Amino acid sequence: MTTTTVTTTDEILLELVDEQGRTIGTAEKLSAHQAPGRLHRAFSVFLFDAQGRMLLQQRALGKYHSPGVWSNTCCGHPYPDEPPFVAAARRTAEELGEAPVRLEAAGTVTYDLPDEASGLVEKEYNHLFVGAAATAFIPNPEEVGDTAFVTPAELAALRAEKPFSVWFGTVLDAALPTIRTAFPGAGW
Repeated sequence: MTTTTVTTTDEILLELVDEQGRTIGTAEKLSAHQAPGRLHRAFSVFLFDAQGRMLLQQRALGKYHSPGVWSNTCCGHPYPDEPPFVAAARRTAEELGEAPVRLEAAGTVTYDLPDEASGLVEKEYNHLFVGAAATAFIPNPEEVGDTAFVTPAELAALRAEKPFSVWFGTVLDAALPTIRTAFPGAGW
């Protein structure tokens, strides 16, 4: 028996993966994030300015997941069969109005993190990228509520007073070795 998958223009499919990151199928975006969650491919981008300050974004209030919280420069999900590097550059341009000036792979990290505020689950095989931000960008207000370039000390202070995405600490810790190599004098 042949099964046909019907999608609507509003439906976004994610690539489901096994623990080694091998594609095993697809699922609709929201269903993949509903408890208990389904392991899927994602990416996280960390961009920096010439002084080595990290570009953070506050997620727009209209986002269905983690609205209004601070997070890394950009994060998202590749479309099925889309290379994560391509997806990271594409999505950064969609959110910030400019693609990264430079972008390099920084490894992967897998996590299973429930978000108590939304009831959703971040169960992701996440490809990490580090690079340089464009000097001028215009954030898409449907995606980004605010942006800030921060030093390590400013990040620590902001994390102490504002809510951050449930994945931020995990992806930052995993990306730090590449961040420190790419921006050695910035104190990361």
